[in-house]
Amino acid sequence: MNLRNWPIFDFLEPTFRSKIHMVLVYGDLGNEALIVTQDKWVYAIGTNKSSCLGTGDTCNAFYPKLVESLCNKDIKTFAYGKGPHVLALTHAGEVYSWGSNISNELGNISAQGVHESSTPSLVQILSSDTEFIVDIACGSYHSMALSNIGEVYAWGKNHCGQAGLCANNDTEKRSKKVNVLLKNKKFICISCGDSSSTAVTDNGEVYTWGDNSVGQLGTGNNIDLYSDKPCQVTKLTGVVIKKVTCGGWHTLALSDEGILFVWGDNSHGQLGISSSNIVWTPVMLTMPKMIKVLDIASSHSTNISIAMGDSNQIFIWGSCLGQYIKAPTLTSVRCIYDAFANYATPRVMHKPLILHEDKTIHILQSLKDAFNDPSTSDLIIQVKGNPIYVHKFILKIRSHHYKTMFQKQSVENDQCIIKEDQFSHDVYITFLKYLYTDEIDNLSPIDILAELLNLANIYSESQLQRRCLQIIIKRIRVSNVACLYGTAIAYNIKAIEESCFKFALNHMTAVIETPSFAELNETIVKAFIIKAAKAGAFKT
Repeated sequence: MNLRNWPIFDFLEPTFRSKIHMVLVYGDLGNEALIVTQDKWVYAIGTNKSSCLGTGDTCNAFYPKLVESLCNKDIKTFAYGKGPHVLALTHAGEVYSWGSNISNELGNISAQGVHESSTPSLVQILSSDTEFIVDIACGSYHSMALSNIGEVYAWGKNHCGQAGLCANNDTEKRSKKVNVLLKNKKFICISCGDSSSTAVTDNGEVYTWGDNSVGQLGTGNNIDLYSDKPCQVTKLTGVVIKKVTCGGWHTLALSDEGILFVWGDNSHGQLGISSSNIVWTPVMLTMPKMIKVLDIASSHSTNISIAMGDSNQIFIWGSCLGQYIKAPTLTSVRCIYDAFANYATPRVMHKPLILHEDKTIHILQSLKDAFNDPSTSDLIIQVKGNPIYVHKFILKIRSHHYKTMFQKQSVENDQCIIKEDQFSHDVYITFLKYLYTDEIDNLSPIDILAELLNLANIYSESQLQRRCLQIIIKRIRVSNVACLYGTAIAYNIKAIEESCFKFALNHMTAVIETPSFAELNETIVKAFIIKAAKAGAFKT
């Protein structure tokens, strides 16, 4: 991954270049870029079409210019549309938008009624204080966001229903929950085509909506030109899809077994099936030179398809340097970004490129990358049918619970699958990821943290107990204290119970008036009132 492959960075000073942490190249000619430095400052460079640089003006920037409103926001990722409009997601789960707004693709109140905005503004998406955004995506003129609890939100141009559930509107001005009709579906992956949208659930189901004029929804319906609500791609039933990526009018889907499925427009050979026919339902793409597909990529602004196979082999097909390549072709490049830089038209990035000052791969990063990686895993923790891919030796050296389990002369020591059902899937994911990274997401829902604390108590993970307690106590609020108090009693977590009681004692009237206090069972309420009375809460 070399910035020299991208001409827009040619004039950067070496000292500035050495400080870069993340970059994104976008625009209809690959002539705009965003840069995040290691000290979390954000810069923009390029032609500034539709004020898409976010610098607060309409001037081009030949050299990096500061995007002041995003500095020190701890940017996690960017996404862009064709206008172009741009979204930025912070590690805190906030979304900012700027640039073209001809179809309300910015999704914020301050930009309504204007065709473009030159300054990043916060997008109001969520209504719950425990929910936050974990991923973003852009189509040509619409936007999507994915939350930590698996909800999908969309806004912007909607002439084909790509913003979902509002087909009577040409545009959707504010973010709207798309999967409201899909009860108990939790999404983990989103992607946008030119005017279509795709999402994957935690159990590997694929749902699509929006433009279907060339089969990009994969539903097999060649009569209806669009769908304004998510429809399951039933041809993939029984296949566990872990990732989807949309080109302009075609879709790639990768299974947990490394099998690639394709559907949609094929006028540029972007499906790789050696013909130019539209494909209305998913078909498996066979690539004899690639035993297993490890990753896939495309972009709503291109008609190229890219796949990475074993030994980091990179294959391309579709529209490449003006030629139509109808079958996956092995390249000499060693990463997906270099394939976009060398073969895509326009020369844009499919997602931001993260640069590391130290080119060596550190052991901690290797451990993080190994978590939930089916290609290297030797053990599956199965929670209510959902697999989590792990490694026995890491579990043994990091967890007393699993060390004891594997030391016993029992079937668990030899089998490849262990079924766990004492806690939720989200809690096991959080716990196992902690074993690999020694990190806990401070923004995790508080009920997950409380359940994780219970797991830590039962598994005798003392350090994890302390970390959970610190995070939970800092996040006690009037809105959640009653619920958390009841949870602490149910799990017999005395430290949380006492912290919640002391907080409630200091905010008694406000706490009693909350809906969560009314939902506590009668026994807990009576005990709370007696304890509060003894503490003098009702003295006049």
